[in-house]
Formats: sequence, structure tokens, C-alpha cells
Amino acid sequence: MQDEVIRKANSIIANTYKRFPIVITRGEGCWVWDLNGRRYLDFICGIAVCNLGHTNRNVVNGIVAQMEKLSHISNLFYNDMQVKAADILVQKSFGDKVFFCNSGAEANEAAIKLARRYSYKKYGSKRFHIISMENSFHGRTLGTLSATGQKRFWEGFEPVLQGFIHVPFNSRKVVEEKIKEGVCAVIIELIQGEGGVRVADPDFVRFLRKITEENDVILIIDEVQTGIGRTGKLFAYEHFGIEPDLMTLAKALGNGFPCGALIGKEKFMNAFDIGSHASTFGGNPLASSAILATLNTIFDEDLLTKAQKMGDYLWQGLKKLKENFSVIKDLRGMGLMWGIEVSADAEKMVQDFFEEGILINVTQGTVLRLLPPLTVTKEEIDIFLETAERVLRKY
Repeated sequence: MQDEVIRKANSIIANTYKRFPIVITRGEGCWVWDLNGRRYLDFICGIAVCNLGHTNRNVVNGIVAQMEKLSHISNLFYNDMQVKAADILVQKSFGDKVFFCNSGAEANEAAIKLARRYSYKKYGSKRFHIISMENSFHGRTLGTLSATGQKRFWEGFEPVLQGFIHVPFNSRKVVEEKIKEGVCAVIIELIQGEGGVRVADPDFVRFLRKITEENDVILIIDEVQTGIGRTGKLFAYEHFGIEPDLMTLAKALGNGFPCGALIGKEKFMNAFDIGSHASTFGGNPLASSAILATLNTIFDEDLLTKAQKMGDYLWQGLKKLKENFSVIKDLRGMGLMWGIEVSADAEKMVQDFFEEGILINVTQGTVLRLLPPLTVTKEEIDIFLETAERVLRKY
């Protein structure tokens, strides 16, 4: 049965993903089951999407209750659920206003457009360049692909859009040199997820905040992967002692329901006016109910504290593994977002974990990426660590 579904999928679905050879049919908490009934410990979490675990009852109940009343109305009208979702995001962040969309790429696209529009209104058409980091990843639209600092993602889609300056991650000197060249914004991930789980230097982040303020350049923080509790705080910027001007969110924002958001300070958000940008499905009642249920669950169940504790517990276990296995070259991360850089075949290791019943993935070819839900338990972390010992002994 499972092989049949896979064969059918390969014949009718675009071949854009390298997939594990299983058909996932249901999930609960940190676990998923395939069509044959085998259970897997999910430490990739839909690529940092299901931060509350699979089929969280609060989110399910919120979406179902909203579906029975109103699923979509369009942004030609006000809807109270959207107002409630925006209100909680504004209350819990630095921002004053929210633009809702459907994905991280759309949120970053909106941020790019807004930065250019703000600068255009204030300085004219020649101040449009955006500085982004080498090794970054901001999405797969043509605009966000152009911002992405990894040329391998550009292959076959060039020419990418003009106006993006890619600088080395954590390099103050290069930013200082480039920020004078008609720059309207700087965009950065505080932890480069697709870039190998590389954490920004706090001094570099504070430098960016200072130099962008001095030059009236917008600081955009891409929190598509790091946001909604992933790092042990609601937003990763809270670890760095600064506030951005704009922040992008998606992935875990609706715990699996597709939604995204651009949050910003009022003086920048006001550069968008009627007709300048839009999203048909953005912030519709269903998406807004998922956002509300997700955020309320995080606060009501104090999951940020739990993420900090479980993140530290996982970190301590990973450190012991590194001490015992020389194949581990480096450990990087924060909260419940970790990368294990290895000197062996990381793809083969991912396959070994898969055969043991644990789902992780590899980024940058050499880094095992761990993204368990905020609800993960010590027992589940222990299962991972015990399995990791067995896998690492082979290398």
C-alpha cells in the first residue's frame, strides 16, 4: 500500500523534494506514524513548523470552531479574528502594525517591498539596495531568492533581481563599506537555518542596529524559522538586546496552518498604503484562529520556559556526545534549534536515524539539524540521544 502511494505520487507530483520513502498518515505530539503503522520520533517538526507538536488540540479546536462560523471573507472587509491575531502579535513584540500573508517567502517579499517603498517615498528612486548575508536563506520567490546569499539556489533561475548586496555573515568591516551605496535595508537571520544553523555574533547584531539607525536604513530580521518560541524566547531578537524595524514570521506561526506575517514599527509600516501591497488569503479567519490558538497555548502552558529547559537538557546531552565521538566537529544553536556538524557522510547519518525511527534532516551537506517541538519531553530527548550514540558508533 505504501509503495503504491509513493509510485503514484512520483508520477503526478512535481519532483521538487527528495522525500523519505514513507507515507505519513497521522501525528501526535512529537510522534508520527506511516501508512504501515510504524511510529517515528519527529525531530524535524515539519521543518520548524509544528512547534506545539502534531495535532495540538487547542489549535485543532480553534480551527474547527472557526470553520463552522466563517472560513474566508477577503481583506475587502474587516474580520475580528484578524484583529485579535494582530493585537497579540503587537502586544508581544516590538511592532506597531502587522501585514498578514501565507508563507515566509511572502513575508520576506513584503519586507523587501516595504523597505524599498519607504526609502522611495523619503529619498527617491536611487536608494534601493538591500544588504543580506552570505549563506542566508530568505525564500524561493524571485525577490527572496535574490536576497538569499547562496548561489546554489539561483541555478537555472538567473538573472536574479538587481539591488542585493551579499556580505559575509558577522563581518562589520564589509557592512561599513557597503552601507553607503544607496542602501535602504539590511536583512538578517539571527540563526541561519538553511545555512548550517549558524548563530549571529551578538556584537555584530548590535553593530547592525547602531549603523542602520545612524543611516536611516531599515533593519529587517527574518524570524521565519527562529520565531514563535523556537529559541526559548518568543522571538530570537530578544536574546540579542535589540529591536528590529521589521520582522518576518511564518512556519510555526499557525502550527501547521499556512500563514505568515510582517510586523513593523508604524513609521515604516505606513509606507504601505491602499493598493500598494496585498494578499488574498492573508490573515483570513481560519489563519487568524490558528495564530491565536498557537500563541495562546504557548503562553497559557508556559512553553517558552519549557523550551529553555528542554533546550538546555538537549544541549548537555549533545555536549557529551561531542566529547565521546570525534566525528562531531561542532555544535551550534539555541533553545530547541541545533546543528551538529559532522566530518562523515551526514546524508548517510540521516538515513541511519531514519532506520532507527527518528526523523532529522541535513543542511549545508555536513550539518544534522534538530528541530523538536517545544512540547518535547526529557524521555523523548533521551530516546534521541541513545539512538545518536548507536548511530555515531558506526563512524
